[in-house]
Amino acid sequence: MKLTILGGGGFRVPLVYGALLSDHAEGRVTEVVLHDLDDRRLHAVTRVLDEQAAGIPDAPRVTATTDLDEALVGADFVFSAIRVGGLEGRAHDERVALAEGVLGQETVGAGGIAYGLRTVPVAVGIAERVARLAPDAWVINFTNPAGLVTEAMSRHLGDRVIGICDSPVGLGRRIARVLGADPEEAFVDYVGLNHLGWVRGLRVAGRDELPRLLADPALLGSFEEGRLFGAGWLQSLGAIPNEYLHYYYFNREAVRAYRQAEQTRGAFLRDQQARFYADALRTDRSALRAWHRTRAEREATYMAENRESAGAGEREDDDLSGGYEKVALALMRAIARDERTTLILNVRNASTLPALDADAVIEVPCLVDAGGAHPVAVTPLPGHATGLVCSVKAVEREVLAAADSGSRQTAVKAFALHPLVDSVNVARRLLEGYLEVHPGLAYLK
Repeated sequence: MKLTILGGGGFRVPLVYGALLSDHAEGRVTEVVLHDLDDRRLHAVTRVLDEQAAGIPDAPRVTATTDLDEALVGADFVFSAIRVGGLEGRAHDERVALAEGVLGQETVGAGGIAYGLRTVPVAVGIAERVARLAPDAWVINFTNPAGLVTEAMSRHLGDRVIGICDSPVGLGRRIARVLGADPEEAFVDYVGLNHLGWVRGLRVAGRDELPRLLADPALLGSFEEGRLFGAGWLQSLGAIPNEYLHYYYFNREAVRAYRQAEQTRGAFLRDQQARFYADALRTDRSALRAWHRTRAEREATYMAENRESAGAGEREDDDLSGGYEKVALALMRAIARDERTTLILNVRNASTLPALDADAVIEVPCLVDAGGAHPVAVTPLPGHATGLVCSVKAVEREVLAAADSGSRQTAVKAFALHPLVDSVNVARRLLEGYLEVHPGLAYLK
């Protein structure tokens, strides 16, 4: 089975390959093709993968190419993890937004809109190429903003594109552990959009254990989201929000913390990864050791500003293990081998959330089998959450419309309608600022 990874020179590719190395069952991935526009990054990551595979006789064969068509032909699965504009682009997203006093995070608020505006046209082009060159392939999208990009690609690939994210998985795992349950045996009743969802229940052997957690302030304060949001706020919500909702519920504090930080997250990762790729290309050093060292630092500093503003302390060791590669492998196994499982995924809504239309991509538990991912019924969202979901989905639709039409006016509308951008004038200045630093937005007229 052939897996093509778009963004194959990306830092997290070794996580995916490491997961593949542990799979020895029949019908597993036997060929991995890395595609990237940057030959140097491809070479560095290939060195890491070579070291990972050392001593494993049946390790999937790895090849690398900068030719997209060559990478796609014959693919059974296509894993999309591209970053249009690179980490320098992410750093620009953050700086332009923070200069206007609004959030520049890569998936939330102004930064997410800017990232979406330059990513959607590229993602659509990829979807069109997949439909032509590998029509039977399944596309697994991790490119951020994951829900928005998945929806853009679904207009050309239908249900054969599925978005994944490790945030809901990590959240469900933490809640299960706190409640003394086996995460593998618990059903996480989660609903929303990517990076905008809530755990509404956690069922073990048919019993919802979440009320027990919400009734106990000490338990609530014992895991990351409890410390991040505060026990009192979680009890008021009657749910456990995804960590990214901290940007909404504590926006002023988050913006202040990000403005006071020595470096933005994007700038930190840009500089950190520049060092990694330089080290990984040195023949007198272990590329794999350099990758492990860099990854540990990256995970430990994740959302550090939010935790600092909330007084949440350091991340726990159990939260430093990632997880999206495990979701991707479980998804591929379920489809390729008809190994039925339940995963939280980004898929088209159908009739799951009545407030949204059938084609809107949402993030919910899905039953996965050889026919793909099928959203399951979830506990309805309360009015405040439904309103926020509808508001952000409306912004995503304006981003898609702007990317399709090339209209600056529509792009300004996308910024202005976002609940974290509080002024049409700020929206106009944001777009002008992004146009100055992003050549990839030159299509907007």
